[in-house]
Amino acid sequence: MIDILNYEFMRNALYAAVLVSIACGIVGTFVVIRRIVFISGGITHAAFGGIGLGYFLGVNPVLAAIPFSLLSAMGIGLLSKKAKITEDSAIGMLWAVGMAIGILFIGLTPGYAPDLFSYLFGSILTVSFTDILIMLCLDVIVILTMLLFFKEFQAIAFDEEFTEISGVPAKALYLLLLGLVALSIIVLIRVVGVILVVALLTVPTTIARQFTNKLKHLMLYSTLSAIILTIAGLWLSYIFDLPSGATIVLVLAGMFFITALVKRYLLPRE
Repeated sequence: MIDILNYEFMRNALYAAVLVSIACGIVGTFVVIRRIVFISGGITHAAFGGIGLGYFLGVNPVLAAIPFSLLSAMGIGLLSKKAKITEDSAIGMLWAVGMAIGILFIGLTPGYAPDLFSYLFGSILTVSFTDILIMLCLDVIVILTMLLFFKEFQAIAFDEEFTEISGVPAKALYLLLLGLVALSIIVLIRVVGVILVVALLTVPTTIARQFTNKLKHLMLYSTLSAIILTIAGLWLSYIFDLPSGATIVLVLAGMFFITALVKRYLLPRE
């Protein structure tokens, strides 16, 4: 394992694994508790419009996807709260529109997009130093925002209506939370791709939730499990020459089933 770190692309992949795990642990906790996994999927696929725009304009697709993801998150939140349509309808519309815009821009771009599959299915082994810097900046924003509004996020995570009655701007905080989800998705896209983002955002927290219900512990355990399992998946994908994103997700899913069995049959019941 140590020998492969002599390669720059493996060091970048390791840095990326740690950075995405931080986003998974922090934001994924609220995604699971608030049960907004489907919303996360909608934001992820809408972000593909930004990736297509990036190809069309000749800029880093990850940077171009940031405003698309944020606008999609705000759009889903506002449409479901203000407009007379259901949340799943709002998600479905933005999901389809984002993907359609991305496909349109890619079709209008001259030539062939050689690394398009890395955004659809992930390729942690091709993460560049620029991508690492983008991930780091987005992680810092997520961490600082969470530190500033942790108590408020905790309140809306468990009882949004009571939080609103108490005078806390719950709707604004909900939109802010969706914004953090959008930023986390941007961090994850280069690692597991648009198709598999939801798994990496939710499985580590689902694993950790089997052993604790305390929010701070849940975030910590989610982050640690994500780091360990993402690195394990990265190593296995390198050793056996497998697609990295799919391998990471399967390692996470395998660990979930193992911990579920341990929890059910080996640990004493409370």
